[in-house]
Amino acid sequence: MPKRILQGVVTSDKNEQTITVLVERRFKHPLLQKTVRKSKKYRAHDAENKFKTGDTVRIEECAPISKTKRWTVVTDATA
Repeated sequence: MPKRILQGVVTSDKNEQTITVLVERRFKHPLLQKTVRKSKKYRAHDAENKFKTGDTVRIEECAPISKTKRWTVVTDATA
């Protein structure tokens, strides 16, 4: 099964080797046909502490690294 890749904005880089990424998804409401915005935060592994708050990044699913980390940073989304 392929690994999921999501794109989002870094909201926190305070922890060592960990960033918090806010991923927003948009979809049409089935009944009202209105565009709905939902967001979710993911904690991702950043080995080199390279990314800072406000950066746009891509994260990829991986094996659990800690209690809350199941994602790793693939690359900078702007590159």
